[in-house]
Formats: sequence, C-alpha cells, structure tokens
Amino acid sequence: MKAHDGMYIDGAWRPAVGADTIEVVNPADEQVIGRVPAGTAEDVDAAVRAARAAFPDWAATAPDERAARLAALRDVLVARKDEIAETVTAELGSPLPFSQNVQVGLPIAVAGSYAELAATHSFEEKVGNSTVYQEPVGVVGAITPWNYPLHQIVAKVAPALAAGCTVVLKPAEDTPLTAQLFAEAVHEAGVPAGVFNLVTGLGPVAGQALAEHPGVDLVSFTGSTAVGRRIGATAGAAVKKVALELGGKSANVILPSADLAKAVNVGVANVMSNSGQTCSAWTRMLVHRDRYEEAVELAATAAAKYGDRIGPVVNARQQARVRDYIEKGLAEGARLVAGGPESPRERGYFVQPTVFADVTPEMAIAQEEIFGPVLAILPYEDEQDALRIANGTVYGLAGAVWAGDDAEAAAFARRMETGQVDINGGRFNPLAPFGGYKQSGVGRELGAHGLAEYLQTKSLQFQER
Repeated sequence: MKAHDGMYIDGAWRPAVGADTIEVVNPADEQVIGRVPAGTAEDVDAAVRAARAAFPDWAATAPDERAARLAALRDVLVARKDEIAETVTAELGSPLPFSQNVQVGLPIAVAGSYAELAATHSFEEKVGNSTVYQEPVGVVGAITPWNYPLHQIVAKVAPALAAGCTVVLKPAEDTPLTAQLFAEAVHEAGVPAGVFNLVTGLGPVAGQALAEHPGVDLVSFTGSTAVGRRIGATAGAAVKKVALELGGKSANVILPSADLAKAVNVGVANVMSNSGQTCSAWTRMLVHRDRYEEAVELAATAAAKYGDRIGPVVNARQQARVRDYIEKGLAEGARLVAGGPESPRERGYFVQPTVFADVTPEMAIAQEEIFGPVLAILPYEDEQDALRIANGTVYGLAGAVWAGDDAEAAAFARRMETGQVDINGGRFNPLAPFGGYKQSGVGRELGAHGLAEYLQTKSLQFQER
C-alpha cells in the first residue's frame, strides 16, 4: 500500500533523520503491506519545534476560522472514506463493513462535532468583576493506539485544533498508514504549516521522546495502564498536563427484570466487536444466579455464530497474549463454553470467539484486560453482590446495565465506579464525555468535556464601577 518514506513536519513531507523503518503487516495474511520511517528523538524535536513556532498564530486565529479548517478536514475525510477504510482493514484486520461504518464513520462525526464546537463555544465569560478566558494549553503531544486508529487520532487532534493548540502526533507502529492518510487530509484541508505534525516510530523511542520533550505542554495518551503510569510520572516531574485514556474491564450487569436474551446477545456482540480490541468492551457479564445457566447457554450460542465474522487481532504478540489468557482461564478452573485457545486458521492472527462460565471475581480473566474476543460470565446473588463484583477491579472505564425499565437500570448505574454506562442498550454518543475512573485514566475525550482538556483558564480582575 502507499506509504510515505518521511515525516509530515511543518506542512511538508520531510526525510527522516535515520534510515530505520517499520514494517506494516496485514494481520489477516501476515503479509508486509508497507514500510514507514522509525522516527528518532531528532525527528520528534523537529516536529515539536515546528509546532512551537506555529502556536502563536494558530492560537490567535479566530475560532470561526479554526472551525472552518476542521469542517474542511471533515469533508476531506468524507471524500476519502473508502480509501481510509480499506487501509484500516489492511493494517488492523477489521472487516471492511466495520471499518466503513465505525472505524471511519465515527471519526468523521467527531471531526464535524468539533467544527461546530469551535464555532459556538464561548471562550470567555464575566464572573463578577472578572473576565475569565479559556486559552489553548500550547503544544500537544498526542500518542495514539492501534485499535481504532483514525478515531483515536481525531478524538485528540480535532479538539486540540479547535482549542487553538498545535499538535505532534505519534501513532501506533502497527497502524501508521492510516495516520499518514490523516496527515494528507490535514494538508488538503488547508491547516497551516506546523499546526499538525506527524512522526511515525516506536513507543520507547519516538513516543518517549515526545512525552519527555520540554517543548510539549500537554501529553494526550491512549493505551495501556502500564505505559500511562510511566507517561504520568514523566509529565508529573515536569509539571506537565496529561490526559490519559487507559485500560478497562467493564461490567455488563443484567438485573433480574431485564430482557435476558436481548441483554446477552447485545453483550456478546459488544465483546466480539473489533475482535475484542476495545478498551471499553463489556468483558464481564454479571447474571443473577437464578438465570445464570440460561444466560450461559444463550452466550455460547451467540458466540458460536460469530466464527469467521470477526477479523484477526492486530499482531502475533497480541494473538499469543489472548491465547495465553484463555489457557490461564482453563487453568484457573473456569468452564469453557465457546471457543478456546486453538487458532482457527493456519495463517493470520485469528482468535476464536471465546466464552467462559463459572468465573469467580478473583480470576485473572475477571480482573485483567485481555484485549481480545473473550467473555467471562459471573453469577451474583443480589444487587449488592452484583455491585461489589462490578466495582471490584482497578479499572472503571465503561459498563452496561439492563433492567425492566431505564429508571431501575440508571439507579444501579449511578453506584458503579466507572466513567460511562449504557442503559438498556443505549447507543454510543460521540458528544458525551468518554474516560475513566481509577486506573482507567485521567481526563475526558469527546464533546465539550474533551475540548476542555486542551484549554487553560485565565482571569482578569477589573475595578468595580
């Protein structure tokens, strides 16, 4: 596939400092489909310098003009949506319809939402004898994962640009081709040189250099909790702002009054979506003991229908990780009712849609983020027990509650220690804040709350007359 052999810095594609490259592999057939530069600290420094130089003018640009650039970016993404979707499918393995509808459709909607917010948000207000201004934080270092490559980029870059910040993006090394297409779209949309910059590379090299760079004012990172801790520590030492969207082990709580068949089927679909590579996936299904076996049977039947309908996981390391967790679940005594550790194909990084029953809260498969198509079903005795289990992990990113009516489900959801809960199958809202409690992160993405992460506050006090 088409790949640039340089970095997008200061409005142009420039040769990388070093000669090392990263191979991009199609996880469905293990074939190399492209190569991109492995950026160095010197490449990161050049990008940060460009972003720093562009910041004063972009920060001073009228919000309406920033909104116009974002609207133009949305339009370019719409025009190139088929090409982008095919690229996502090639380097991530998502089935093409999913790439078209979610991997590309969602970020297009998010880009449009920030074009509107940039034009309508009030960046100043009167408070007594003070005028309070919201101003851009400065240069943003954005480090994004591979599981939703375009969405994760847009969820950081769009609000940063709307706020008046400039950006250096370091995308995941598994999905850099999508990031390069995004840089092309930014250029085509007429975003001024230096406002957006792209450096491809490895996390421990380019990512670390970006997080540590003294010219970066805010680090926005999405990825594992372990890496998030290191970035948070680095930023803390420099008294630098961070936004961290990290891991999850979300609970899907099915209360006794719920439509069990619907709750189970939607829950299984949620876990299998994107081959289980979703940080907010409802990977723990909690069912009252009286209907537990019925739910297990429904889930096993639902999972078996997926078969080849889900794509591969992203790489060989991830495939081995997920299969190791399945083996661990068996060793811990969980009952396998669908799937298993055996690879379903000779080539490609595929994992069987897998469901475990008789899972107890202390098992690794109930506590640790697997990031694959693996569902753990746990029984509970009463609502208090369900709440204890739901809140009984270090994570708190998302979740779901099902009940006979929305009020009952919402009452339970209000007691969950998590950032976002879907009530009776409520659909995803790209304007609502997304982010977690506890070790699932710091800060929020999407909508007005996402915009706020890229703003800082100044107040001017005047004599009262």
